[in-house]
Amino acid sequence: MNLHEYQAKKILATFGVKVPYSNNALNIEEMVYAAKKVFKKTKEYICVIKAQIHAGGRGKVGGIKISKYIDDVYKKSSNLLGRRLVTNQTNKKGKIVNKVLISEYVLNTEKENEYYISIFYDRNIYKNIILYSKEGGVEIESKSRYKKIFLQKIDPYLGIQDFLIRKIAFNLKIKDSAFIRFKKFIRNIYNAYIDSDASLLEINPVFITKNHEILAIDAKVILDDNALFRHMDYKEMYDEKEYDLIEVEAKKAGFNYLKLDGEVACMVNGAGLAMSTMDMIKLYGANTANFLDLGGKADSKCLKKAFDIILKDKKVKIILINIFGGIVRCDIVAEGIINYFNKSINKKIILRLEGTNVNLAKKLINNSIINNSIIYVTSLEEAANKIKQIINVL
Repeated sequence: MNLHEYQAKKILATFGVKVPYSNNALNIEEMVYAAKKVFKKTKEYICVIKAQIHAGGRGKVGGIKISKYIDDVYKKSSNLLGRRLVTNQTNKKGKIVNKVLISEYVLNTEKENEYYISIFYDRNIYKNIILYSKEGGVEIESKSRYKKIFLQKIDPYLGIQDFLIRKIAFNLKIKDSAFIRFKKFIRNIYNAYIDSDASLLEINPVFITKNHEILAIDAKVILDDNALFRHMDYKEMYDEKEYDLIEVEAKKAGFNYLKLDGEVACMVNGAGLAMSTMDMIKLYGANTANFLDLGGKADSKCLKKAFDIILKDKKVKIILINIFGGIVRCDIVAEGIINYFNKSINKKIILRLEGTNVNLAKKLINNSIINNSIIYVTSLEEAANKIKQIINVL
């Protein structure tokens, strides 16, 4: 689950990580009020207005503005709220700004005190990884910065040890006067990553002030959905406005669903089988319209909801149903398909069923009115071939 910047900073603050003073807002009145609170707290009439969307690259497209005095805050906030931002991390439509963060302005006169730090888990080596660089900021993803990024592996069972923190500090050229606070900072963000069950924690940039205070100026946190049952307060941070409406509906139905831009809809049970199905379709020159994993439930009610969700995508021309009947019985799947398309089918449907009661499933469909509208296949390769032939005709 993606979090907004203000939510990520709230979590970091609970673990002792210092962040700039800020307040989030949903409308112009709240923005002005938030700015007044920032001015009063910092005793300076300057603040930063930051669009809150689930995407990076906001600064390059006008999503982050420095503002002075209330009139300027009002003007710039008005131009930002409700605006659609298109960044290098959004699709062509971009994302609508429904919230903004009014933050304390932290002046960094020394660029050498600006850093990048992120933590994530590498499943290939079963280690936590700390990526860090002495050059943080908006250009961290540029090709010229790749050689300046360091990587530190952390054994999850041992945690982050003092000698590893010293190594990180040495590579970042942290001065002795700031080392003690830096050591605490690294431990705090690592604890935040572990204890919040995050799959990614990224701070860019990290500032070290003249007083050797270490601040997380911007933060990105992605939480592991499977661990949210341990964090009911984090679960409330889910912002469905940031997601496609179809994806939100699928999530409520209990499906693993992701909308894509292709023309071939997939209905599969099992994430691994779904990925293989998508790969095979791409290999044969077509594009998938979605990732849809039904999981272990595929009764008539479940299939009806899945078809409803798939057919809301107007780009869909073909539906590939690829079900392995292990936990799920193939005859139940067949009954669900027949009940949904009991009159007519206006989409091309390719069906691959294997497993429990597969012969009964085929018999049910053969005896139904939709028999002539369904293309049977026995392998993924055959399915992809059929899709290619249909696409070429369409």
